[in-house]
Amino acid sequence: MDNIIGVFRKRISRVALLFILFLVISSIFIPFISPYEQDLRGAVHLSIGGQSPSLEHWFGTDSAGRDMFTLTVYAGLSSLKIAFGVVFLSVLIGFPVGMFSGISKKRTDEIIMRITDGFIAFPPLMLPLIVTAVLGPSLNNIIIGISVSWFPWYARIVRSQVLVLSSTGYVSVSRSMGAGKIHIMKKHLLPNTIGPVLVQGTVDAGYAILTSAGLSFIGLGARHPEVEWGLLLTQSRAQFMNNWWEVFFPGIFIVFTVISFNIIGDELRVAINPKERKLT
Repeated sequence: MDNIIGVFRKRISRVALLFILFLVISSIFIPFISPYEQDLRGAVHLSIGGQSPSLEHWFGTDSAGRDMFTLTVYAGLSSLKIAFGVVFLSVLIGFPVGMFSGISKKRTDEIIMRITDGFIAFPPLMLPLIVTAVLGPSLNNIIIGISVSWFPWYARIVRSQVLVLSSTGYVSVSRSMGAGKIHIMKKHLLPNTIGPVLVQGTVDAGYAILTSAGLSFIGLGARHPEVEWGLLLTQSRAQFMNNWWEVFFPGIFIVFTVISFNIIGDELRVAINPKERKLT
């Protein structure tokens, strides 16, 4: 725990964390701060449409006259919901599957792993595309679609940790003293499995935003009047040559958010396993 707390003593980690916190706080409170509409159901103001960034409209306005700063910041709330929702649901499914597989007998373990291999065999975007196409485009369905594709990886991470820990001396001693599987799982396996899952979840939060933006870009993501970074990019691509700010600001927020999650994830990985510092 001290190592994990120590991660945020580094300047680059603090900057990444502060950016994520800024994004969370600003996207929550933007409806109370900005006088402009926060979603795409707002009134159209063609007279101020396509204005470049100015003191009045920091990120300019879109072709319908909506304030791009307000839309971009508020869209962060939807994108973060997707990021945290995907990680939460993937872990919620994958963690118990991996734990059960790791402590089960060989035949049961093999059956579970072959099933997860079946999910992993699909191309990364195939399952999210199928799920969102069947259930319909929405933020919740994006979360479900990506989670269906990603939970097997968490199952494999947990199973791998369980198998390694099960062969350690202290687990063998506990087993020889008559400790049951439940006791060993609670005492030794769970506490030592959370770290790798936390690292993977932090990195995956950024990739979930990228994946959801890709789905929105091809029309299978957020829908009007919801606002999300990928949807803003989709609606602005036709005006990119003339109104570059409509694409630039949502895009740069995606880039900074993904980089921030990656930085935090990498530093957490080194904190949990200091030996990796020598390899980087």
